[in-house]
Amino acid sequence: MIRFEQVSKTYRGGFQALKNVSFEIAKGEMIFVAGHSGAGKSTVLKLIAAITRPTSGKVWINRQDTGRLDDNQAGFLRQHIGIVFQDHKILFDRNVLHNVLLPLQIAGYGRAEAEKRARTAIAKVGLGGRENAAPVTLSGGEQQRLCIARAVVCQPGILIADEPSANLDRAYALDIMELFKTFHEAGTTVIVAAHDETLMADYGHRILRLQEGRFAA
Repeated sequence: MIRFEQVSKTYRGGFQALKNVSFEIAKGEMIFVAGHSGAGKSTVLKLIAAITRPTSGKVWINRQDTGRLDDNQAGFLRQHIGIVFQDHKILFDRNVLHNVLLPLQIAGYGRAEAEKRARTAIAKVGLGGRENAAPVTLSGGEQQRLCIARAVVCQPGILIADEPSANLDRAYALDIMELFKTFHEAGTTVIVAAHDETLMADYGHRILRLQEGRFAA
């Protein structure tokens, strides 16, 4: 379970990204976080991943108060969270397979098991046969699929995605949403932040709407 208890987050310079926000996400739930740029969506995801900590209030992830975790403990927590970043963070000097292998290598998997898991994840997102391709040769939608494969290769219990359909045409965006639906149906907790609510409407999942750091009515 994920729980925010009266969470506020203020960055250097005094910008208050979140203001007294409280909510819960059940294990295995798929949920959307909606709002315009600057509403606080990315901050919610960073708090869930323990990339940043709340200025006040508490964030609980699987019964752990992230504000009490040291850096090593936060790093261990993140091994169980798959993250699809808005800016992709693709390694363009490595092929598709080696991009997906990286989290497994960090987690200490042996070479044979890591390659097996990586190839399975690549196939699951529809990039089978492109293992040796350079990322620069992939379309925008394929690069997003690569990011998703890398995020799920360690079979995390929680998958978070920050604007995964940004800069994609509608057909590609819907394909990406269908991928998240597939992982949700397999039991993964999925949190997707986006500003385009038309992509969320067809799925029937709960939508948390943020406006200037607070939940909108």
